[in-house]
Formats: sequence, structure tokens, C-alpha cells
Amino acid sequence: MSQHKRRVAVQQVGRKQAVVAVAFVGTVALGVGVGVWASADGGGGGSVGAAPSSSGGATASSGTGGKSASPTPSPTRSYPLSQAPRTIPAVRSHTAEHGPGWQPRRADRVVVTDGRLADEGRLIAGELGLTYAGQKSDTRSGDVRLALKGSGNPESYTMTVRGGRVDISGPADAGVFYGTRTLKQEVHGGGTAPEGVVRDEPAKPVRGFMLDIARKPYSAGWIEDRIRELGDLKYNELGLHFSDDQGFRIESSSHPEIVSRDHLTKAQVKDIVALAASRHITVVPEIDSPGHLGAVIAAHPDLQLRNVNGVATRGAVDISKPGAAKIVDDLLNEYAGLFTGGQWHLGGDEYQALTVSNPQASYPQLAAAARQKYGPGGTVTDLTTGWLGDRAATVRAHHKTMRAWNDGFFRGTSVQAAKDLQVAYWTGKEIGARQPVEYLGAGRKVINYNDEFLYYVLGQPQTFVYPTGQRIYEQWTPRVIRGTTAVPARYDSQILGGSFAVWCDYPNAQTESQVANGIHLPLRATIQKLWDPRTPQLSWTSFRQLSAKLG
Repeated sequence: MSQHKRRVAVQQVGRKQAVVAVAFVGTVALGVGVGVWASADGGGGGSVGAAPSSSGGATASSGTGGKSASPTPSPTRSYPLSQAPRTIPAVRSHTAEHGPGWQPRRADRVVVTDGRLADEGRLIAGELGLTYAGQKSDTRSGDVRLALKGSGNPESYTMTVRGGRVDISGPADAGVFYGTRTLKQEVHGGGTAPEGVVRDEPAKPVRGFMLDIARKPYSAGWIEDRIRELGDLKYNELGLHFSDDQGFRIESSSHPEIVSRDHLTKAQVKDIVALAASRHITVVPEIDSPGHLGAVIAAHPDLQLRNVNGVATRGAVDISKPGAAKIVDDLLNEYAGLFTGGQWHLGGDEYQALTVSNPQASYPQLAAAARQKYGPGGTVTDLTTGWLGDRAATVRAHHKTMRAWNDGFFRGTSVQAAKDLQVAYWTGKEIGARQPVEYLGAGRKVINYNDEFLYYVLGQPQTFVYPTGQRIYEQWTPRVIRGTTAVPARYDSQILGGSFAVWCDYPNAQTESQVANGIHLPLRATIQKLWDPRTPQLSWTSFRQLSAKLG
């Protein structure tokens, strides 16, 4: 923190520029090339505009006699070879074909072959101004057909644009959804989905964005806007850090006394979780402990950690007191049902009792509790590791997969961190910092939160500077976990992915709008590197221009 698959075998198809001998004019002349760009919610009540015309050309050529061609001509060699879609993230593979591509028309429909794809079908239909026709077995010109078929990575998909139709299929609804995101960007960016076959899947299974709503309360509407943005970019996690020294930001029934005045209601959180699920995004909650609990301590000052001289330690609870464990477990149990996804962040970082030169001497009550629990050799570090393990046991009972910050794992302890804890690696600045390879070499799975590249810290305290999309795009990869040096390639499969994070140390340094603008390009650069392991084909200038075009 601040205060702190399968890889598709890609065969590059040669591209060539061709002069169009007979240009396709029917869709434009008949008005059928007009696509509707509706609201991001997929409803019909949003802003509407005409989709841009195809870059394949709509200029009438000699030989047409000024008459319109058929609205849905079959692909022929008279069309230039299609070019790969320009999307963010870039598709992994595109097999080019000759043909006019596909443009949305008001009369076109979206159909599904399986009722489980109804949500995906309704969403893309609303976004492109088409009719959602439900589950159908017939085939019509102009159709966008969504299907579940195949096997393999559930986030993979195939999109075929041919014969005036679009077919998007995948082994699971997540992959089909990502195919619709590619189609949406194609139409938004150029008006036409290019002829040919896209085969696509992510390089990394964890593609996250984390938001600190504890220090700075964000409106539910702003968070929902980010979810829509993340979904269109093929992110699949939204982390919410909602408890810290400055505030506790979600309504609580078990401990209403700790909740800050500015907070999200449970109803709002349910809406956020539901919207995220509709975009195949898991909301990952974090109640950090045993540090960063100042908001809890404000209502329960008896739980605050004090040193041998009686001086209070900011944000830290006294883990020798049973009441501290009880209140945190109460909260973990309460929110486990609210956050229905399978992921949980336990925190575990920056416990101030371990930042002094001699924790045993400075905090004798912790040392005594450690000896009582773990025997004569028990240490404060053992007690802290045991605390995290006990909280993991609470969350594990709810069948969640858990992660904790890397500085919550300690070497040289008689008590070992739970083996199923994933490492959220953010920094190497803490006392006794370990290199990422120590965790990887021990078989741990790691999620990359590298504070050198992926930390957007409001107010830029200490040595933090706002990350730029260009630096991420040109210098960062998921293997660059700490600093600027990549870990050996042999560990790549243990690196689950990464997460861009917004921390709000100085909450008034930027408005919500400024934050959204500031993270716009970094989010796009990050997803490009998480989705496609290859060196990007576009220069940074071209990538930035594409981002501006896609919006």
C-alpha cells in the first residue's frame, strides 16, 4: 500500500494494401451502414449517434452505373484483404479475409444459441442499437450470433465476420462477453468489424483495478462508471479498500459505530457487485488488519496498540486482546455474503509493532502473548503471522481465495503463513523486504501491484509520482514485480496478473473527474500488457491516438 493460457499460437497473417477496384456502396447508399451507439448500460435511452463509416471505403467506382449494390453482398476478391481490428487491448490473432466486413443496421438482430448468454446479448444489442431477439436457431443476414461452444480457457473467444454476419463463440460466457467488447470497439472506432476470424484470450487470469475508498469516499455512480470502463477493456477485478485509519466506508449491521458519515449503503454495494458481475468483474473487498484500523479504533479506543511507555501506535490494534480479533472476524463474516465473488484481500501490511528495532521490548504484552501461544521461543512476528492465519481461516470458511500484501509475510518465523495465501506484491521498501523470487521460489502465486508503475497516489507523497501510460506501455510487464527488473521467465506461470491501484493519501488532491482522467491512459496501457504478452505492435503515439479514437 502507499503508506505505506494457455497462449494462443499466433500466426501473423501478412497484410497488404490494395486499391479497391469495385467499392462497396450499398450499405451507405441505402442508409444501412448507420449504427446506433447507445448508452453504456445497453439500454435504449442513451445518447444515439451514427457509427463512423468503414475505412474499407464507401466511394462509388466506375462500373456501378450509380446504382446501389446489394445491402449484404457476399465477400469476393474484389474487396481488399481486411486489416486486423484496432482495439484495446489488441486481439491476439486475426486471420484476414476479403470482404466488406459488418456494420450495424437498425433492422439487424442479436441472437443467442443458449439462454445463459441472454445478458451478453441484451447488452451488446442495446449498445449497437440492434434488436435483441433471444434464443433462435435460424440465420438471417446482419445477425450477431452468440454461442457457447468449444473448450479451453473460459475467457477465450472466436469471432468470425463473414457473409454479412458476426458469430462470437467461446467455451464460457466470459469469453463470449469479451468478444462482444471487441465488436463494440471495432464499430465505435471505425464503423465496421473487419472481415475475418479473431481468436483471442488473455495472457493473465487476474486483470485488476483497485480503488481506495477508505481515505476518499467515491460516489456509487463514479464507481459504476469505472466498472463499465473496466468491462469494455476486459478487466476482470475491481478491488475496494474500504477500511483504513481515515474511514470505514460501507454500512455495517454488526458494528454500525465504526461506519463513517460518508459511506456506501449495502444496497449500493449490491448494485455495484451486480453491475460488476454483469461485466464479468469480481469485486475484491479488503478489510486491512492488524494495521490500518484507525476507523475501528476511533470507536473502540481500548483496542489500540500501545508501547511499553503507553504511547498509542497509530492505526494498529493490540493483537494480544481477544476483542480485536472478534471485531475483525465479525466484519469479515458480515461482508462475506455481500461480496459474492470468490476473492478476498486480507491486507496484513505495515503493522507498526514490527517497524521498531526490538518489538519484544517495545511491546511486552505482544511478546507475552506470543510465548503463551507458541511457546518460549514465540515472537511478535510469530503472533502477527498467526493473526493473519486466523483471519484467513475465517474467510476460508466462506470459500474465498485469499491474498495479502507482501509485507505481511515474514521470514524466519516459527509460524508460517497459510499456504493458500496469494502474495499481493506492492513494494520492497519495508524493513526486511524480500525480493519477489523468494515468494515465487517457495511456490507462492503472486499478483503484481508494483508501486513503481501501478500506484496512482493522490498528492504524490514521499517518492510517489503519478504513473504514466507511456511508462507502463513501454517498460512494464507482469514479470516486473518490484522496481524495474523482471523476474526470470520460469516464474511466469506463478504470476497470476496485476492490478493498477488508486490510493488516496491526500484525498483532496484530485476530484473524482481528475482521477478518472488521470488513470485513463494508465488503465489502457496496463490491460494491454496483461492481455497480450508480446511487445506491442503499435508505438506509444499510435496507441494513445487509438485510445482517443475509441474513447
